[in-house]
Amino acid sequence: MSRRMNFISYLFYFQWIKKYNKILLFIMMFFLKQPIQAEPSVDYKIVQSVGPQDQINAVKGLIERVVPQVASFFVPQMIEKENGADVFEVESRKGKIILSGSSGVAISVGLNWYLRHVCNRQMSWCGDNLDIKKSDIKAVPGGRFRNVLPHQHVVYMNYCTLSYSMAWWDWKRWQREIDFMALNGVNMPLGMVGLEGVWYNALLKVGLTDQEARQFLVGPAYFAWQWMQNIEDHCGPLPKSWIDSHIELGKKVLAAERAFGMTPIQQGFSGNVPLIFKEKFPSAKINQQPKWCNFPGVAQLDPMDPLFMKFGKIFLEEEGKLFGLGGYYAADPFHESAPPSDIPKEQLPEYLHNVGNNISKLLTETDPNAIWVMQSWSIRKEIAEAVPKHKLLVIDLAGKKWETTNGFWGHDFCVGQLHNFGGRINLHGDLSYIVSNPFARAKKDYPATALGTGLFPEGIGQNPVFYDCYFDMIWRNGSVNLDSWLDGYTKRRYGVSGGDVREAWVLLKDGPYRPGTNEVESSSMVAARPALDCKKSGPNAGFHVPYEKSSLVKAWELFLADKDRCGKMEGYRYDLVDIGRQVLSNLSQDLHQQVKDAFEKKNIQAFDSASSRFLDLLSDIDMLCGTRPEFSFNKWVTDARSWGTNEAEKSLYDKNASMLVTFWGPEKDPIIFDYSWREWSGLINGYYLPRWQKFHAFLRNKLVKGEPYSEKGLPLVHGRETWRANDFYSALADWEEHWVDTPKNLKDNQSKNKNEIMVADRLFKKWKPVLDKMYSMTVDNAKNKPV
Repeated sequence: MSRRMNFISYLFYFQWIKKYNKILLFIMMFFLKQPIQAEPSVDYKIVQSVGPQDQINAVKGLIERVVPQVASFFVPQMIEKENGADVFEVESRKGKIILSGSSGVAISVGLNWYLRHVCNRQMSWCGDNLDIKKSDIKAVPGGRFRNVLPHQHVVYMNYCTLSYSMAWWDWKRWQREIDFMALNGVNMPLGMVGLEGVWYNALLKVGLTDQEARQFLVGPAYFAWQWMQNIEDHCGPLPKSWIDSHIELGKKVLAAERAFGMTPIQQGFSGNVPLIFKEKFPSAKINQQPKWCNFPGVAQLDPMDPLFMKFGKIFLEEEGKLFGLGGYYAADPFHESAPPSDIPKEQLPEYLHNVGNNISKLLTETDPNAIWVMQSWSIRKEIAEAVPKHKLLVIDLAGKKWETTNGFWGHDFCVGQLHNFGGRINLHGDLSYIVSNPFARAKKDYPATALGTGLFPEGIGQNPVFYDCYFDMIWRNGSVNLDSWLDGYTKRRYGVSGGDVREAWVLLKDGPYRPGTNEVESSSMVAARPALDCKKSGPNAGFHVPYEKSSLVKAWELFLADKDRCGKMEGYRYDLVDIGRQVLSNLSQDLHQQVKDAFEKKNIQAFDSASSRFLDLLSDIDMLCGTRPEFSFNKWVTDARSWGTNEAEKSLYDKNASMLVTFWGPEKDPIIFDYSWREWSGLINGYYLPRWQKFHAFLRNKLVKGEPYSEKGLPLVHGRETWRANDFYSALADWEEHWVDTPKNLKDNQSKNKNEIMVADRLFKKWKPVLDKMYSMTVDNAKNKPV
């Protein structure tokens, strides 16, 4: 194909082009209408499992990175599986800790078991406790601990995680995460880093130009939704330097994961192609899908069309050339979309069956050992049932769909936990549900096909207790007592037993981490787009605090009371800030109500007082969050800009980072704006606070002029006012778009000199009188009912 295109291009340079241009144009169009002749490729590779010594070496490297000061005490070695299941052993022998396991991951789980349950240490997204001295190395209770791991697969990452949390990671950050995965038993991570290079190479191979290929690819913050076939050409075009750098990063990430014996899930192909394919290949059946979240519909190449198999093989072969093919391939046909609308209803089941058959055929013809991996989110029974048993692995993201599909109609599946949407910052998570080990129940009901579990948050770096609990359950076959588990958690996170922090966890367990809190985050008034009758801060859940607000105030007070014992621990300092942030965020809902009441009563003096207090609170939340890098918008933007090789690229990545956590897109008429709201320092003072200041100034002007204002009757989208619902919102939208477009060029100004404890203590004392007046501070835990 490329030779034909080059030949045609050369012809146009001859001087007699004007005379014969119509004839040559006819010839060119004739060639373009012909199917792609995919040249046989023999230079892509099927990845083989790494050997035992390589896995041992990977564990040795992990030990040196995680606990370098005591690395010499640990001796990793390989042992056989037990009845086909992974197993680990931890044994004390002659002053050494022998770590044995049937894979690099199993050995690492053994190490983590020892660190957690013998040394009372932990590795966390939100504050490590890994300072281990030689004196901390203790004998294993009973001399030896052996455990058979109950899960064949432990899957990790939602596509969205790659964008909401991992978009700007470098190798150092990825290496830490791979160590974290291994320690926590993950053996099947989503392996998509560098996928943009696969797309780029495949598109060039079928005749697209460099510009056309890069124009198709979205900006780096939005890869998740391109890989899920929702969007194209948003916040791009993608620079070539990014593609090149992330091909290399992807190779390092996949190699490191495979070294532990992990099997990353790679990208399959289910028909999504660039819209320009409709012009390039006019004889192919390519449909434009319906809009997705107000983005133009993407192009879907019909799996029944001959071009599907030809381009699909090119795509997979290019993936194999860059990264090797490892056997598991994600493909979600018609994800959050629909099959072609021109297929009669009575023929749709047969059509979907054929779609499943063709995708399965594509995968197995490229890799005879291929297993198709499909999300449960948009799964269709007819497609699934076309795939042979044990050749499809269904990922049950929220862990509930297996119950309503007869275990996915006999296919293999993994029971998951989703927990977080959009990387939002909100204390929540049902700990009692996790310690009940719901994954074991699926295994009991479907012993032959419930092959494992998975963790699929859209964003990480929040609610560390929930994830620590989840990962501490994956090596267990049964349930544990939550209070006993929290005893161990507080000891390994804060380095102490009992005391005020443990008492605080009684309130937290029955408060934000009470039963029924696993679902979508409740809204944040801080991050909400301003309104008098404020309905929600994003397109999902509204304002609801499912516990006594006063109980969280008391928990914050108890944490502060234990600062002398726990103050040196990173986990304590993070939690102190996080709990305080949530206390003040909850208060913002009540202070907003005072602003609303004053406006409706037309009392300017009361309005000014209430407005000043509300805006001051937001500034203080920003200050508190500014003491921790986990809550830093500046760090997010700084990391994004670091990938740019020139100012234009830095500005592009700056815009990507800013847009994702604000109005999301599309740029001119977004409908899921603030989906990824974050209570982050820099984002509050830079974006949320100015929005509220503008709105309060607008309301005050109405009071001064004696003019009424109401949002009643304004157009709504996802239960809140549309992007440009009235003149005020239209002007606000102009400001928001300008803010996103303007390069921030921020420095990561989270100062190591900012003392979390000092700032938290000062803000607690400042707002305590307001909190006391607002809530009854008598906390009866037995009556800790939702408000």
